[in-house]
Amino acid sequence: MLTYALRRLLIAIPTLLFISLVIFLLLDLAPGDPLSDQPLTVPPEVREKMRTALGLDQSVWVRYVLWLKQFFWVEPLNTLDAILGTSMAEGQQRIVSWQFRSPAMDVIWQRMPQTLTVVGLAYVVGVLIALPIGIISAYRQYSWFDQIGTFVSMIGFSVPTFFTGVVLIIIFAVKLQWFPSIYDTTLRITDWSSFWQQARQMVMPVTVLALFNASQISRFMRASMLDNLGQDYVRTARAKGMTERVVVLKHVLRNSLIPVVTVIALGVPTIFGGAIITEQVFKVNGLGQLLITAIYANDLPMVQTLTFIFAVLIVAFNLIADMLYGVLDPRIRYD
Repeated sequence: MLTYALRRLLIAIPTLLFISLVIFLLLDLAPGDPLSDQPLTVPPEVREKMRTALGLDQSVWVRYVLWLKQFFWVEPLNTLDAILGTSMAEGQQRIVSWQFRSPAMDVIWQRMPQTLTVVGLAYVVGVLIALPIGIISAYRQYSWFDQIGTFVSMIGFSVPTFFTGVVLIIIFAVKLQWFPSIYDTTLRITDWSSFWQQARQMVMPVTVLALFNASQISRFMRASMLDNLGQDYVRTARAKGMTERVVVLKHVLRNSLIPVVTVIALGVPTIFGGAIITEQVFKVNGLGQLLITAIYANDLPMVQTLTFIFAVLIVAFNLIADMLYGVLDPRIRYD
């Protein structure tokens, strides 16, 4: 497995370089000017100095290589400096956001806790709900539980999250006034009162995202379980006198989790990407909203950094999913 992981990591390097080149060129060639919001009264010579300060006077290839160096070398060194208290990256140019006039990674680290708190918790809750629903629905196919689970899953997956969010706001925030409609990102938990306030404002966005995630994963879990319940090894296990609990939870579930692990693992990077629409609906100041504001402001360094981080996470968790296949199914070999 170690040899396979190293081989996959070597393959991932040119893959990520190609993805970074595509992202950089597509965004760099897109129409728009970061200085378009500047007043028309700014003299041309001042405007040209501003373009030079932003690095726009250099060729696209020079800016691409510089961006790669900053992303893979300068920013990790700055992170180590912040953790260890060293000064290895002192004086080196970082990726600067045109919109915030500060290092892009600093802004991303500031927004990360909000995204992980809301979107991460919603994903965990969605997975914990989806797995048992999918297992029971498959084992009791066409029962009332399966019918209700299928109905709720189809609604949760087909109805857009912005519609679900607005409905929850109208019912629970406007009519019943149980929960706040706007997420307070400045809230700090210092006592039980602030903890309860934080929990109340997280209920609706977490519910919206958990319903969407659970609807998708439960369908995959049910389909995979149904496919394995009819296999010969299940009949053989029952013929040997194994209890139904052992047959279902040890043999069938373990093999059924292989395709579901892929869905779950590839969905994890969306946690770091944030739920763009849901964060906009509930005004969660996370990475999803940061990406939207960066696109509106034509903040190319921020958009390039965020999208490439998402690409790195997808490649990494794809590798993790492949590693988990061997844990779930001993028949899989990586020779």
